[in-house]
Amino acid sequence: MASTTSTAPQPRTLPPLMRLTDTAAARLRHLYATAHAGQLLRISVTTRGCSGQAYDMTFVAEPGQGDEIVKDGDLTLLVDRKATLFLIGSQMDYQESDLEAGFVFRNPNEKGRCGCGESFHV
Repeated sequence: MASTTSTAPQPRTLPPLMRLTDTAAARLRHLYATAHAGQLLRISVTTRGCSGQAYDMTFVAEPGQGDEIVKDGDLTLLVDRKATLFLIGSQMDYQESDLEAGFVFRNPNEKGRCGCGESFHV
């Protein structure tokens, strides 16, 4: 009689909750060293705009009870726990143009954006 051995399935590796591009990391490092020294960036998703949801970023003194702590290299940022399912696998970038500059998100969970680009839906 042949013996069979079974092995437990290996847990799959989940993508990081969020990553920063080099440009976003440099900008955040600058903000942490100057105007927002001693603070952390908190990212959340709010109900707003034509498509229903929008990214919201605020600086806070310390993590709250509902915050996930995200480390990317030498940087730490916070993600509101309620936003984690919307943001898994996202990348935050920093872009500058002639008329505006700011953080932008590349989110694989987005199914669409409104025409003005302010809000998204999943």
